[in-house]
Amino acid sequence: DAQSAFESFVKDTNDSITAKQDSITDKADTKAKKEGERTDAKKDLENIMIELEELANENADLHKACDFTLKNFDTRQQARDEEVEGLREAKAALSGAQLGFLQK
Repeated sequence: DAQSAFESFVKDTNDSITAKQDSITDKADTKAKKEGERTDAKKDLENIMIELEELANENADLHKACDFTLKNFDTRQQARDEEVEGLREAKAALSGAQLGFLQK
């Protein structure tokens, strides 16, 4: 009886050792896979942060351009109105003018 109990104990122990070794191998594989995914996620996060920074810089540049346009809009509009008025006056002057050199 002692011999069969010992053999049973050894068999159970060996089975337990095998199961635990398999579990360790599976967990090591899972850990390696998760660490790879973590590394990829960190790279993705870093790339996204760089892209967000670039977008923030572009946004700031656009705001500067828009602010400049809004700030100078009235001045530019007045200058355009004066230019259009000058062209109208020139057209009116040329419409009433006798251009002898063109009438040959």
